[in-house]
Amino acid sequence: MRIHDIIQELERWAPRSWQESYDNAGLITGDAAWDCTGVLCCLDATEAVIEEAIQRGCNLVVAHHPILFGGIKRIDPRHYVGRALIRSIRYDVAIYAIHTNLDNLLEGVNGAMADRLGLLNRSVLMPKSQQLKKLNTYVPAAHVDAVANALFAAGAGHIGRYDQCSFRQAGEGSFRALEGASPHVGKLGVQHREPEWKLEVLYPATLESSLLAALRSAHPYEEVAYALVALSNTHPSIGSGLIGELPEALPEEEFLGRIKSIFGVVSLRHTATIGRAIRRVALCGGAGSFLISNSLDQSADAFLTADLKYHEFFEADNRLLLVDLGHYESEQYTIDLLQAFLAEKFPTFAILKTGLITNPVRYR
Repeated sequence: MRIHDIIQELERWAPRSWQESYDNAGLITGDAAWDCTGVLCCLDATEAVIEEAIQRGCNLVVAHHPILFGGIKRIDPRHYVGRALIRSIRYDVAIYAIHTNLDNLLEGVNGAMADRLGLLNRSVLMPKSQQLKKLNTYVPAAHVDAVANALFAAGAGHIGRYDQCSFRQAGEGSFRALEGASPHVGKLGVQHREPEWKLEVLYPATLESSLLAALRSAHPYEEVAYALVALSNTHPSIGSGLIGELPEALPEEEFLGRIKSIFGVVSLRHTATIGRAIRRVALCGGAGSFLISNSLDQSADAFLTADLKYHEFFEADNRLLLVDLGHYESEQYTIDLLQAFLAEKFPTFAILKTGLITNPVRYR
């Protein structure tokens, strides 16, 4: 099996087009054409993790955080990034990062946090726009169901908790086949009019190539008429953060104690407790201060995230229990998420989890 096969499954799950503009998800070192000897999943591809991969016979490290975010002018062994890159290149260890594209998946990083908390009725806290498109096509009446079913099978027609969604309108199409054409109906050189249906479906932009292939395969015409329309609609399953509900409301102190227990932290930074009950919980693994206002707008009782600055705690304004549990701590279960996903896709292959804690922060 090649490294490309692993990457292909990861990018079907969390396409790189979902990452934020500042990010650098994807293959950072190595060659996708290499045979894969094993996969090591981690949060940070540090020099120690690269050495662990070498010792455990893995030539692919799948990390959540990219070791490189921007361009570099030199690879310096005096810097931790340079040492990791030098070691990965010297020993032919590929590094692949799956970062904000996995953050932006409802079942991704935030989903792993929500699983531990047992949150119900989950939704994306700040859904992304520009992720959905609409396909309009025109189909002879006798073939409209076959074409629609092919598009549904290719992933079109999902809206929230519904699938096979479409709009159909009867009409009449006209065309004239020119020399060299092989028309499904009509004659060369003569305008033909055919009862047709306009068929409209929504689809994730990442599925466009496979959707068009399905359309061309199922449609009876040799020249298929269609239009692709970009939409400003938000995608219900893609975006930043997550909000859901605890099975039952908890007093603030009990909620904070549960957070410490679940995430294994010795201390939490949080706003003052005022005796509120915590039921509706928003969260964002990693740095999530940009979602405080979204949490307030959606009536969250608590917002769980990391990397909050001093003045950002004031934004809770006694309307929200704002909790900072640490960057590494909030994302630690991403390692289990990556390993479980790849192990399901490749059940007979070596998919390992790092045994190292790469958190650079210590507490007393």
